[in-house]
Amino acid sequence: MEKLKGAVVVTSLRLFALLPWRAVQGVGATLGWLMAHVPNRSREVVRINIGQCFPELDPRARERLVRRSLRDIGKTLTESACAWIWPARKSLARVREVQGLQVLEQALASGKGVVGITSHLGNWEVLNHFYCSQCKPVIFYRPPKLRAVDELLQRQRVQLGNRIAPSTREGILSVLREVRRGGAVGIPADPEPGEGSGLFVPFLGTRALTSKFVPNMLAGGKAVGIFLHAVRLADGSGYRVVLEAAPPEMYSQDTETAVAAMSAVIGKYVRAYPSQYMWTMKRFKRRPPGEREWY
Repeated sequence: MEKLKGAVVVTSLRLFALLPWRAVQGVGATLGWLMAHVPNRSREVVRINIGQCFPELDPRARERLVRRSLRDIGKTLTESACAWIWPARKSLARVREVQGLQVLEQALASGKGVVGITSHLGNWEVLNHFYCSQCKPVIFYRPPKLRAVDELLQRQRVQLGNRIAPSTREGILSVLREVRRGGAVGIPADPEPGEGSGLFVPFLGTRALTSKFVPNMLAGGKAVGIFLHAVRLADGSGYRVVLEAAPPEMYSQDTETAVAAMSAVIGKYVRAYPSQYMWTMKRFKRRPPGEREWY
């Protein structure tokens, strides 16, 4: 049954990727419209997250942001489907602007390991291709449940000569080894970690359990950290890749200081492009002791 389900999903993705770019976005926007207007759990998660993270917005403004976010989430899903099927160079052609490329170039020239830090903002599948076109990183990822989809993504994500590492003990060790030998890695820093692997630090006005993995690799200047995001352009033609050096606080030997600094940078980008964040993710599932659960 799982094989059949996986085959149907992969075949559907291949057919979908034949559509023109504007049709891909149109389908995504329609999917987002349906998510906004038909009762569903994802919409409620978005409302909870935005309500907690943007308390300064009045109810109407919050609901407008919920609708925009669901529309953009729909686009991210359909655009990512294309990135899962297309040759990498076709996806790269959708990168229209690059801001801060010298940050990556300087990091790669430093002789130290390079940790590319991203989040679920914009389109991380296109970002993956961009990053891998600049160097040959090990990309850390969480495997999907369907084996056929996982195999597809494994092929797609290594088109440019890089490697991937699943979020397993072996994958974590391979990422650490790559950094220690002076190589480059790419890590999404915003998924909620296990309680023993993170700290509660501020994120968008609330406290969120945040991974210590990246700050521990940077502590004391053992490696160089850079933030990378691919955000959708307003005209829908493609993406702007934005790169920024990790702030000095992220190299602190004090783990809480470093984790909070990382969270602050991610929060800054989410505030700049609030509708492009994956608000359907249960980012705040675990709460500090004494706080009620959100979901």
